[in-house]
Amino acid sequence: MDHPSVTFGAYHLSMPLKLPSSLSPSKVSSFKDCALAFRFSAIDRLPEPASEAATRGTLVHRALEMLLCAAPSERTEEHARLCLDQAFSELRTDDDYLALELDTDQQDEFIADAADLVSRYFELEDPSSVQPIGLELRLEVEVADHLTLRGIIDRLELDERGQLVVTDYKTGKVPGRQFEQARLGGVHFYSYLCERFFGQRPARVQLLYLSAPEAIITEPTAQSTRGLERRLEAIWSAIERACERDDFRPSPSRLCDYCNFRQYCPAFGGDPALAGTEHLETTPA
Repeated sequence: MDHPSVTFGAYHLSMPLKLPSSLSPSKVSSFKDCALAFRFSAIDRLPEPASEAATRGTLVHRALEMLLCAAPSERTEEHARLCLDQAFSELRTDDDYLALELDTDQQDEFIADAADLVSRYFELEDPSSVQPIGLELRLEVEVADHLTLRGIIDRLELDERGQLVVTDYKTGKVPGRQFEQARLGGVHFYSYLCERFFGQRPARVQLLYLSAPEAIITEPTAQSTRGLERRLEAIWSAIERACERDDFRPSPSRLCDYCNFRQYCPAFGGDPALAGTEHLETTPA
């Protein structure tokens, strides 16, 4: 089969690319933000350096996971601090943390910031009232040939009526109101996974922003589920077309300031064709 050629400035492509086998909330968000960055991450699988913010988020998530593994009566702020200490003991030998190369003062600040986030969690809810049935729960559902939806749910619990609730912790800044629905897209994705996997639509999905602290809560409906399905179908179709034509175009925006792939991006004078080649050359056989 002949594949059409596509030209973007000096970027000329004609070879088909292998489809990714799965979609997750982060991959969906990546494709919507910038198709070319999605290709580098999900298809070329270029390594991305660890960030201090993401690594701190990992630490906080692990501490809260440990906290909610304790008996309800033990879920105190004092025990949460012990959980954070234990979580950091695990993290300090992790490659992502080591790559940050923090000195003693920076490490102290890193831990203090994480402790502040854990403390603020208690302003959002009483953890002794939470009935978790899954923590850092990995779910995957096949929805079509060659496509699996995957996600890791921070917390799945039962409310007082025995209905499912999906909770996602956020350690970054609270989004502006104009971006609120976009941020809820991830937990709606998790809600859809639960509905397909357990046969029950969650009664509530919530984002707990620890930095504010602030909770953003919504209730999934049949209409919102159908809307998510349509969006996922449209995104998957767009990915299929882009792979068939090898046509992943950059979408320059403020997000470029934080992109790890600028050296390969034609919007910044790079050549995407070098990305896969250089990755292969640096990947051990």
